[in-house]
Amino acid sequence: MVKPIPDGYATVTPYLVIRGAAKALDFYKQAFGAEEVCRMPMPDGKLMHAEFKIGNSFLFLAEESPNMGNPSPQSLGGSPVGIHLYVTDCDAVFNQAVAAGATPTMPPMDMFWGDRFGKLTDPFGHVWSVATHKEDVPPEEMGKRAEAAMAQMCAQ
Repeated sequence: MVKPIPDGYATVTPYLVIRGAAKALDFYKQAFGAEEVCRMPMPDGKLMHAEFKIGNSFLFLAEESPNMGNPSPQSLGGSPVGIHLYVTDCDAVFNQAVAAGATPTMPPMDMFWGDRFGKLTDPFGHVWSVATHKEDVPPEEMGKRAEAAMAQMCAQ
C-alpha cells in the first residue's frame, strides 16, 4: 500500500518560490549544509521543482512563474514568511550563511524565551531565523522576561 505521507517527510513542508532557483539550491548547500534530494529542470534549465534537506527537514523549491501565480519575494518586494532553522551552533551557521552571501538583519543574541537567535535574508529574498535552544524557560519566568524585554525595547 502506498503511504499518504512518504517516509521521511513531514506533514508540512515549506515550498519556496525563487527567482534563480538553481542558484538558490547551491546557496542553501553552502549556507546551511543542505543536501540536494532531487532536481527537475525544465527545458530552459530553470527548476520546475527541487527538493532539499536541512538536518531532518525537507524543503521544496521552484523557479518563480508570475504568469502561473507563483511570484518570488523579489517580485513581491519582500517575503511575509520566515523560515525558522534550529541548529546546534547558531553563531557558526549564521556566520556561514553570511559568508555565503546572506544579509544579516539581526545578529545572534540570547533571547528571553531561551534560544540564541539571529535573523538574515538570503540573496533570493527569503527570511531565515537561525536558533539554538539553550534553556528551557518556565512559562511564568518567560512572562517576566518578555515583559522586561518589551520594556527595554520601548525605552530605546
